Amino acid sequence: MTDRRVGDFEEAIGALRAVDTLAIPLGPGVPGGFLHALGDTTSADRFEDLKVFGALLPDLFSLFTRPSVHLKSGFFGPAERFLRDTGADVDFVPADFRRFETVLHRLKPRVVAVAGSMPVDGRISLSLHSGAFTDAIADVIADPDRVLIVECSPHFPRTFGAGAYEHSIAVGDVDHVVFSDRVPLNLADVAPNDAERAIAEIAVSFIRDGCTIQTGIGGIPTQVAARLAAGDGGDYGIHSEMFTTGLMRLHQAGKVTNRKGTEFDGFSVTTFAAGEPALYEWLDGNRDVRFLPVGIVNSPEIIARNRDMVSINGAMAVDLSGQVVADSVLGKQFSGIGGHEDFVSGPGLSDNGRSLVCLPSTSMVNGKLVSRIAGRLPEGSVITTPRHQVDVVITEFGAAEIAGLSISERAHALARISHPDFRDELTAIADVWPSD
Repeated sequence: MTDRRVGDFEEAIGALRAVDTLAIPLGPGVPGGFLHALGDTTSADRFEDLKVFGALLPDLFSLFTRPSVHLKSGFFGPAERFLRDTGADVDFVPADFRRFETVLHRLKPRVVAVAGSMPVDGRISLSLHSGAFTDAIADVIADPDRVLIVECSPHFPRTFGAGAYEHSIAVGDVDHVVFSDRVPLNLADVAPNDAERAIAEIAVSFIRDGCTIQTGIGGIPTQVAARLAAGDGGDYGIHSEMFTTGLMRLHQAGKVTNRKGTEFDGFSVTTFAAGEPALYEWLDGNRDVRFLPVGIVNSPEIIARNRDMVSINGAMAVDLSGQVVADSVLGKQFSGIGGHEDFVSGPGLSDNGRSLVCLPSTSMVNGKLVSRIAGRLPEGSVITTPRHQVDVVITEFGAAEIAGLSISERAHALARISHPDFRDELTAIADVWPSD
């Protein structure tokens, strides 16, 4: 460890040029202290043209309010939506999580900045995020004209990889190591409403002993994890893009054995983690969870190899053909593609896998009740996952198992799980659309 590699934010900020390119990871991997320093401690004319690629910012950073800073995001969260709606230069890049690797390769950002835990034995764990940055970090290390910045905090857990992937960086390979007291994003569990509880109860009926599970955040997955933790079943495996507080509780309840029947037996597989502070404390030094690159975790072929894989994902709307809208509202970006299609399609490549798309049957929009099972999607809608990938759609009124059904059979099955106020209308549409 040399003076060149360990310093304060000022030295790291000085590594960026007035015209430059910067890449930061998704959410939990964002070096938050560094980004705040970039925006809060530099002059207004510090950057002439700074292009940043990132995803799911965990905080509002003043850097992105500057007209000379341009953010390309692969996943919108509350911060990106706020910045967009208040006039900041923020654009969405349509790419699933795996394709972030390709985007990074093409952009070839000169500077890469990531978050990590405190150094141990000369190495820095990448903590809560592996994602698409494995190759990007290696490329920067190998190129003397590029810059790698790592922000270390004692509040970020030391986590581990598996096999050839160590999920850590040698301190000697980092151009600037900076230290902060930043804490990870506190992503509290969402309390489920009545509809979400009913959906979770139906979803749990598809999960039997020995299944491998993927889930995410929100009222439905939180309730699914809680029901499994409190239930009589067990011997579960976990192979999930995101590791959550709910999945931790499943571990703590003694329900996880990770006998998945793959090279990843014996531990839960993920590519990033986010949840409550208790999750980060539990992950610190815990080899029961391993972080792997998104190209592995989200590969449909690898997902399919898991024993009795069951994936649980959400949606904004599903039309009667089975097309899923999950990341935008009438064409306006709301979130991101992430691993939605990968985890919907992966279980379908195996004999016993099931993928569950879960959504309440209705939403209130401007005081009006709107069906989320749509006859035809409104003009301007953007599809996240195509109809041929979809297996099971669940609302609080039941489950439509549409894989293998004809287009007319699927449409009627979906109409049957719609809200009663819309069911007759949707059934009438299903009689004529879609058609052979």
